[in-house]
Amino acid sequence: MDVKVVQKFIVTSPKKLRETARLVKNLEPREAVERLPFLRKKAAFYLRKVILTALADAKQKGIGEEKLTFKEIQVNEGPRLKRWRAGARGRAKPYKKRTSHIRVILVSKAQKASGKAVKVQSKTENTENLKNKYRQRRSKVRDKKQ
Repeated sequence: MDVKVVQKFIVTSPKKLRETARLVKNLEPREAVERLPFLRKKAAFYLRKVILTALADAKQKGIGEEKLTFKEIQVNEGPRLKRWRAGARGRAKPYKKRTSHIRVILVSKAQKASGKAVKVQSKTENTENLKNKYRQRRSKVRDKKQ
């Protein structure tokens, strides 16, 4: 049985969150929760909260914490908040506050043995995979025409 938790609109850049997610993806969820406070990163705080929520959901469903592993930790980009800072000569200097969406999926160890490896992927990686598949199909069609 899968336990899926999504946390949206976190005001931390996806790049920073992915870096933190890579550090804990191969750990057990309980061990990850214990180690994250010592990373001294803002992203670790949010990731820890999401993992704790997933563990609480698993407990509600009657699955023990020691039986769980990560199936997927996915960090995607959310909407960007457009802000500005005062510049020289009365000008406005724009910048963007990036937001993130975190998705954590936990599965029991028995299910994991028959499944795939843990993924930490982004929308851009997923897009690249789709582009490569499309290019392969297109090249096959060209070969048939010639």
